[in-house]
Amino acid sequence: MAATETRLLLLGTVMLFEPVNGYQLRRELLSWEVDDWAHVNPGSIYSGLATLAKQGALERHDVVDGTREVAVYTSTTHGRREFERLWEHAVESVGLTSSLAFHTAMALLPLMPRDRVLAALTARIAALDVMTRRQLDQNTSGAASVPPHVRSLADLWMGMSQTEREWLVDLRARIERGELALRGEPVDWEVPADDPGWQMAGDRERYVKLIGKRR
Repeated sequence: MAATETRLLLLGTVMLFEPVNGYQLRRELLSWEVDDWAHVNPGSIYSGLATLAKQGALERHDVVDGTREVAVYTSTTHGRREFERLWEHAVESVGLTSSLAFHTAMALLPLMPRDRVLAALTARIAALDVMTRRQLDQNTSGAASVPPHVRSLADLWMGMSQTEREWLVDLRARIERGELALRGEPVDWEVPADDPGWQMAGDRERYVKLIGKRR
């Protein structure tokens, strides 16, 4: 996974669960199978958190939790702005062969406000249309010089782009209708009773108190 997508993913998961420790984030991200679809090395999660803290995007709090010292992370104003910038760039930028940044952004959709999600989706649809027209022009003008198997591959890319466009139009319509819980809105689904997130919620309350005592 490229550094940009990793930053987006780490900033987003901290914002979802903050205050949160590195082990909890690693466990949560592995439950999302990010080592598979996002190609994130589990060991890089800790170093990524440290880098973001050094850059001022996250704040690290060393707190004593029972008998052990724990590094707990929260987002900063700079980090939240950086997340929004990375998210919008990931959604609005299109390419023929890789949608990893876009998929990462969609996994973190609830962290963005409705108006900015709509604007970003509209921009992506427009960018897909431009890319499709350009690709069609290239296919027409250079068809004779392109090997048949490459033309077939281009057909696959075009089909995938069309499928994505249809999905985007449907998603935008759902968001316009007020569906899906986005930033600042009530959650519209229930977390299963056995989800590890409940433990994280309890830890979060304790970490908030511990951080408050240090200030």
